[in-house]
Amino acid sequence: MARVLVTGGTGFIGSWCVTALLDAGHTVRTTVRDLRREPALRSWLGAAAPFDDDRLTVVRADLEHPDGWDEAVADCDFVLHVASPTLRRTPANDDELVVPAREGVLRVLRAARDAGVRRVVLTSAFGAVGIGHPRRSTPFTEEDWTDVDGDIPPYQRSKTLAERAAWQFVGEEGGGLEMAAVHPVAVLGPLLGPDDPPSLRLVRRMLEGRVPACPPFGMGFVDVRDVADLHLRAMTDPAAAGERFLAVAGHSLRVVEIAGILRDRLGQRAAQVPTRELPVWLARALGAVNPELRLLRHQLGRDLDATSTKAEKLLGWQARPIEDTVAETAESLLAHGIGK
Repeated sequence: MARVLVTGGTGFIGSWCVTALLDAGHTVRTTVRDLRREPALRSWLGAAAPFDDDRLTVVRADLEHPDGWDEAVADCDFVLHVASPTLRRTPANDDELVVPAREGVLRVLRAARDAGVRRVVLTSAFGAVGIGHPRRSTPFTEEDWTDVDGDIPPYQRSKTLAERAAWQFVGEEGGGLEMAAVHPVAVLGPLLGPDDPPSLRLVRRMLEGRVPACPPFGMGFVDVRDVADLHLRAMTDPAAAGERFLAVAGHSLRVVEIAGILRDRLGQRAAQVPTRELPVWLARALGAVNPELRLLRHQLGRDLDATSTKAEKLLGWQARPIEDTVAETAESLLAHGIGK
């Protein structure tokens, strides 16, 4: 069993990584920006899977500040760097996301190298793989990189540039530090706590009746528990060193297909979920006045497909059926009072 640091332990993916590590018997240290959240975090984790309280330590560290990172990584065998800057509003410029993401990952890598950590698993995203490309008929793979010179959203730009900087650091200054990167597509799944992750926003708004018609695009989806499982496999498997891994369950789904799953599985509780898909031309026109559709302008009319063949073959990873994940996502949102 190892001692593992998870950055961003209160986040959606981070909290499930902590749960998976504790369940596997590891000793976990996790970072939060505000230690007042520690009691709630321990409560969420304990409700999901009881664990020996002594195997979890919560420390304060912020990606935008140097304090606390040397102590956070001290004596750790591995680091799962899950935390990433996010904004609940549209940034005034790309640097609001790019600079904290890039500097944050370098701060963690430097501390990990200096502490003698064996391997860092970086949580990247499909946004660092499949954005800014011309239309294609084949799925994206780990060989692809998002085109940061194109017209792409700030979040995807930040994930791409942060990961590029991470690989460059490990190659030039890592001093033997290993790294692997995990690239989830759109992450769904049950909540551990009452937080409202941005990745569940689409399902939540459909349940609330705030999406009169489905935006016309498709993308990959994956369960947060399977994302955590892939992090653990990438952490310990010798074959994962120096590799990128996409995490996607099956093939891409149109948003209208997600809506259909919700109606089939939840029945009357999904009565407000839309039944039709907007025409592409109308979605583009509405983007002039609808900020949410404007943010989706790069995806409208497209199916952004990806494959997890590499993770399946190299690490033995398997994703659960996405239909089950969609239903459990909705059930969890409703249980937490979100979407009613």
